[in-house]
Amino acid sequence: MAIQQSQVLPAQFVQDLGQDLAKQVTAQSGVPVVSTGIAGISQQPGETAADFAARQSAARDFTTRQQSLSGLAPQVASQDALQTQAQNLATQGVGSFAPFLQQAQTAGTAAGTALGGVGLGATAFQQGVQDFMSPYQSQVIDATLSEFDRNTQIQQQQIRDQQAALGALGSGRAGVQLAEFGTGAARERALLQAGLLQQGFGQAAGARQQDIANRGALASQQLQLGQFQSGLGGQAQGILGTNVSRLGQLGALNQAQEQANLDATREATRQAAFLPQEQLDRFGAQVTGIMGGYPGQTVSTNVPNPTPLQTALGVGTTLAGIYGGVTGKFKPGAFD
Repeated sequence: MAIQQSQVLPAQFVQDLGQDLAKQVTAQSGVPVVSTGIAGISQQPGETAADFAARQSAARDFTTRQQSLSGLAPQVASQDALQTQAQNLATQGVGSFAPFLQQAQTAGTAAGTALGGVGLGATAFQQGVQDFMSPYQSQVIDATLSEFDRNTQIQQQQIRDQQAALGALGSGRAGVQLAEFGTGAARERALLQAGLLQQGFGQAAGARQQDIANRGALASQQLQLGQFQSGLGGQAQGILGTNVSRLGQLGALNQAQEQANLDATREATRQAAFLPQEQLDRFGAQVTGIMGGYPGQTVSTNVPNPTPLQTALGVGTTLAGIYGGVTGKFKPGAFD
């Protein structure tokens, strides 16, 4: 009795699509992934020539796909001109406080220099007064005393003339009169000299005191200038903090921009590298949809019964196989 077999097969074009899909999947599974292009690969130690040739082929295909997809590659906008200008201004402001601090230090040094000649204590003050004594004081004193001595001599001569006119010149009373006049003149001369010295010292002391006051006022003004410059430095320091904050913000902006560039480059590389797999996935999804939605067809096959000769030959072959498996001595042609 003949045997009848039935199979439900898809349409022929669906079978052809499935076979084509299977061939592409098999072929794609052996293709290496290369994301650097043909210029970025070299044969590695231990790599066979066939494997390197496969990578070269994949790299060439990648370069071609990358060129073909250049119009679809992600793009990142460049930095705006106002952002660049803001960054340049922030960079120029860094360190602007340094000149103010330098000027404050210079003013403080000048204040110390202005007070450098001021000594402490009476001795130091008296020594300082000598610097303000008039260089002509000794000449004035000498001239004044000389004139006093000349007038004294004139007066002594007048006394002698009077004594001579009275006839008392050379008498004891005349000598006493001249001695008294000489003593008084010497006392007046000493008082005159002391007064002149005191007057010169007073003038020098006043000048010394005025110099100290002037130095103090100058030092105070210079210190105030230094404090003002220091205040400017403090303000500049605060501005620097603002600059640093703004630079950090600009740096974060630049970093985000650079990261966007890297992400865009990576995405473009990924698109070019995995385009074949993505196309194959879409093709497979489409074929699967066609195979599931298109009705199949039933194919029947009749298998005829074996002839007596085919049956005998089949039995003989079976017995020979069994005998050979048991004894191990069966040889081809033993039943011929």
